[in-house]
Amino acid sequence: MKSAVETLSPTRAKLTVEVPFEELKPSLDAAYKKIAQQVNIPGFRRGKVPPQIIDRQVGRGAVLDEAINDVLPKKYIEALQENDLEPLAQPEIEMTKLEDNVVIEFTAEVDVKPEITLPDYDGIAAEVEDIEVTDEDVEEQTKALRERFATLTDVERPAAENDFVVLDLVALQDGEVVPGAEVSGMSYQVGRGGMIDGLDEALVGLSAGEEKTFSSQLVGGDLVGQDVEVKVKVTQVQEQELPAYDDEFAQLASEFDTAEELTADLRERLGRGKRLEQAAAARDAVLEALLDKVEIPLPEGLVADELTARRQNVEQQLAMAGITMEKYLEDEGQTVEEFEADLERRVRDAVAAQFILDEVAKKEEFGVDQNELSQHLVRRAQQSGQDPQEFANHMFAHNHIPELVQEILRGKALAAIVEGAVVKDASGNVVDLKNLRPDGTIGEPEAEAAEDAAAETESVDAEAAEETTEA
Repeated sequence: MKSAVETLSPTRAKLTVEVPFEELKPSLDAAYKKIAQQVNIPGFRRGKVPPQIIDRQVGRGAVLDEAINDVLPKKYIEALQENDLEPLAQPEIEMTKLEDNVVIEFTAEVDVKPEITLPDYDGIAAEVEDIEVTDEDVEEQTKALRERFATLTDVERPAAENDFVVLDLVALQDGEVVPGAEVSGMSYQVGRGGMIDGLDEALVGLSAGEEKTFSSQLVGGDLVGQDVEVKVKVTQVQEQELPAYDDEFAQLASEFDTAEELTADLRERLGRGKRLEQAAAARDAVLEALLDKVEIPLPEGLVADELTARRQNVEQQLAMAGITMEKYLEDEGQTVEEFEADLERRVRDAVAAQFILDEVAKKEEFGVDQNELSQHLVRRAQQSGQDPQEFANHMFAHNHIPELVQEILRGKALAAIVEGAVVKDASGNVVDLKNLRPDGTIGEPEAEAAEDAAAETESVDAEAAEETTEA
């Protein structure tokens, strides 16, 4: 086999592959055997039809098609390896020559990883915001805790913001009840949002026994986005009463004896959370600073596919939350054009980051062992709310392990870059990045220890994982 590569762009290559006919012989023999099992020809037993009879009765072209379909993927992969190309998508293949008993030739155009000249990534400087736990932050946490122990009391007055109501609701279209859009006896906090646009405005001012009809659009189901009439009736109005924040409450809601001790603990927890947020921001700032150091050509096909996938993911999450895209953009203060531009920017940064982290991992000669893969499998399963063993089985069965290995390698590359960086907050203090895991994610040490323990108790297919990560 002979192959040659033509660079069409920094991210696209064209392979020309020439295969001598003798290298096609095993596939031709297999094609004749396969067709012999499929045809009925008088005078011959199934599977025993000679090649020359198949050529005459079925046609040589059918045999060649079968053989070429078998050999072409193998030769394509050989050509990629021979020319040291890393494909990013399925190729566009075209047969350019077919001379029976002489040679076949085909071309393959494919998006490939661009060549990157790594900049110096040791000692990258970056800056993040200061950590500040305000009294308002603490008060918000204490209020949330008090709300968990709040009581509801019926009141004989119109419903107001933050009141709870018990309601019956039905959506109608052309006078008919919309299937699945009818509830009764549901408790709802006025002003909470997340159900149907216009509901909160309709509830304010309604007393028990009163009802109101308003127009809205459904955010789920077969009629999503369509106009409907919504009829809501209030059967109870309830006022939320929060317990006093005192020592007695502290003993009820926590392991502390005094409200002062509980407040100090809440402040400390908020501080830990903000330190994690700061570490994550530091990681992102370092990566952004690195990307600013190098120009990385991006395959437009890959960017377009990723953009579509992310857009669909956003739409699915909004649908699950019962929020329309229009409402989301209104809340974010964005136009559709601004949303699309921001999404594309983030996708391009993400794709560029993958390329550069892959190169760093290759340069540093990072590897992945069985324990690291097991921990990553468990972490990914927990993130998706799945059983670790079932998640692992699915990953192995669908050959997704190489993708997980690549994720770990990228995380190691990012962790190495961040470890060598100098990150300061706005006040000039060096940021502590001790909570950066080896895979590049952020986590508290105690949480990481718990995950490690879980990884040890969950058995994944060790042999298959070792085969995957041997290299």
